[in-house]
Amino acid sequence: MTEQYDLIIRNAVLRTSPKTRTDIAIKDGRIDRIAVNLDGKAAKELDAGGNLVTESFVNTHLHLCKVYTLMMMDEAALKDYHGADMGKAMTAIELAAKIKEQYDEKWIIKNVRKACALAGRYGCTHIRAFADVDSKGKLEGLKALIRAREEFKGIVDIQVVAFAQDGLVREPGAEDLMRQAMDLGADVVGGIPWIEYTDADIAEHVHICFKLAMEYDKPVSMLVDDAGDNGLRSLEVMALETIRTGWQGRSLAHHARAMSMYPKPYLQKLAAILKKAGMGIVSDPHTGPLHARVRELQEEGVPICLGQDDISDAYYPYGRNNMLEVAFLNSHLLWYTTREDMETLYDMVTKTPARLIGLQDFEIKQGAPANLVVLDQPNVLEALRFHERPVYVVSHGKLIDQQQMEKILKDNS
Repeated sequence: MTEQYDLIIRNAVLRTSPKTRTDIAIKDGRIDRIAVNLDGKAAKELDAGGNLVTESFVNTHLHLCKVYTLMMMDEAALKDYHGADMGKAMTAIELAAKIKEQYDEKWIIKNVRKACALAGRYGCTHIRAFADVDSKGKLEGLKALIRAREEFKGIVDIQVVAFAQDGLVREPGAEDLMRQAMDLGADVVGGIPWIEYTDADIAEHVHICFKLAMEYDKPVSMLVDDAGDNGLRSLEVMALETIRTGWQGRSLAHHARAMSMYPKPYLQKLAAILKKAGMGIVSDPHTGPLHARVRELQEEGVPICLGQDDISDAYYPYGRNNMLEVAFLNSHLLWYTTREDMETLYDMVTKTPARLIGLQDFEIKQGAPANLVVLDQPNVLEALRFHERPVYVVSHGKLIDQQQMEKILKDNS
């Protein structure tokens, strides 16, 4: 009897076997078989035509409640955040916060849908998405993201982060709002400890986040040391708290831009602490003039991935949820230009971020969830060179309907 599958991708080139054309059979949402000249039939068959088929893309850092808000404000925050030494980063955050006085789920959800439809278009099937939770925005952004999480279920998986953007110690009532956000169904506890005024308050901010994480049994994501100040040490505080609480593998740091100014001995000490904490870092070099020391951390064995960070908001004017584009930009910013570097970059927008946000078996192997992209180029070099939308995107074993994504973009423009 001929084996029946839901979907077969034929004539695929895999990164692990670039000279062989391989067939991939998908059934019940998973990769059932991988073989050359695979026998069997499927309700739908796709011809990769000798082009690259890889894991789909993963965006571990997107301020999804803020997308497309740039045109609603002036550029003062953008100028301060992108200043040469990022010395006015905190001022930029305070300026950007003004938009939240207008926050309303009704208009936020339209912007969110556009960004998620773009994710579907560009093969980004998983997003860790931040929603500001504070006295200005209240829970409006979070509600929009939870709504989008349900609307895009099975197409783009959204991990909603309740993010204390304006602090937990300096912002009265913020901890109560964070608890309400977790009760509403947030998936991740999010913090930004460096924004507090004193070292003691930074430590308290971190402590509150981990307390909530343990109470609700959720992972933690924190934006740390996101300014041009080599005295910032909130990454270390977060890593030590991760070790103290036993939250290894469930704790993820973002930005760590001050690291660019750290002396080498402290950087090596920090890398050792991060490894003990089982922590990785999300870096977004394209959205600010400073960034984490990516290559040095990788050489020390600390996992690093890339995030989109922002789409047309107070901090970054561009972006379209295209993680190949993010990798292309950072090939230049990080000088990752050898073939080996390019393969590393590709991992930094696929397998590595998947692991860092807790996705299991995120790779092309038998039995793994079928989250795949069929590209229009034969290798990683050409994929990065053109950073175009995939020919096909498979999410949870099903082909994403690109006409539906285009309709969502049109209806919410």
